[in-house]
Amino acid sequence: MNWLTSYVRPKFQALVRSSSKADVPENLWRQCPSCERMVFYRDLEANQKVCPHCDHHMRVGPDHRFNALFDASAFEAIDLPKAPADPLKFRDLKRYADRFKEAQAKTKTLDAIEAAHGLIGGLPAVVACMNFEFMGGSMGAGLGEGFVTAARAAVERRAAFVVVTASGGARMQEGAISLMQMARTTIAVDEVKEAGLPYVVLLTDPTTGGVTASFAMLGDVHVAEPGAMIGFAGARVIEQTIREKLPEGFQRAEYLLEHGMVDMVVHRFDLPATLARILGLLMHDRPRSAPPEPVLQLPAPEPAVAEDADG
Repeated sequence: MNWLTSYVRPKFQALVRSSSKADVPENLWRQCPSCERMVFYRDLEANQKVCPHCDHHMRVGPDHRFNALFDASAFEAIDLPKAPADPLKFRDLKRYADRFKEAQAKTKTLDAIEAAHGLIGGLPAVVACMNFEFMGGSMGAGLGEGFVTAARAAVERRAAFVVVTASGGARMQEGAISLMQMARTTIAVDEVKEAGLPYVVLLTDPTTGGVTASFAMLGDVHVAEPGAMIGFAGARVIEQTIREKLPEGFQRAEYLLEHGMVDMVVHRFDLPATLARILGLLMHDRPRSAPPEPVLQLPAPEPAVAEDADG
């Protein structure tokens, strides 16, 4: 038996495989869903997940929104209550309880909404952000409970209430319970407005179904990201119902802006300044607080190098 081929070669092959897997991450490149060009993941992160080739706004989660919208990326998370899981004992190809637990493990959150409070343009604000990665951002009892909690937190703090939507609509596994959240969230919005506080909605891709039919279209000001799909029913369902071809760009943010459904379409880079300006106009009688000092990230000290005894 040749020890070079039987022993040495497998050792070298195993060493090369392990080092290559450790050095090259799996998500090194990402394909843009619009222009289909490959983008280096570090460039994409530095560009706030906006394609540098076609300017397509990719979906981002609550962590990105909170860091981008709050002054100096300083905010404090709001604890949201835990809603009953699987109230209808629903099952299709898989139990709803199992799907729900998988979504929680994937996103490390309780449900498809997260909330935090801080300053935007020096003014107090509560931001509730939906997470499309959690079962398509669908609205169930947990999301409704989280929305109501965030709205009441805004009232208690005398803060503006900003909601970032991203949802496929009501969660079918909760049936009528999910539809009840449309009424609950609408009442929560009324509580914010009755307190004389601004309610601003940031519509992102996609915002559809029961979310659009309830709290997403009740804002004092509606801001949308470029190219975001915003609507109630799907375009194909509408075409089959009215038996007509829909116009180009139907249900996109720019189309809704032209037809008076949204107030402005704002690039992701300009959202913090735009929201600060909107809140400044709506809360002009409130004193502004100084933005928190950014946390300085000190470089790690270089390891000491032992000097040669002869040197």
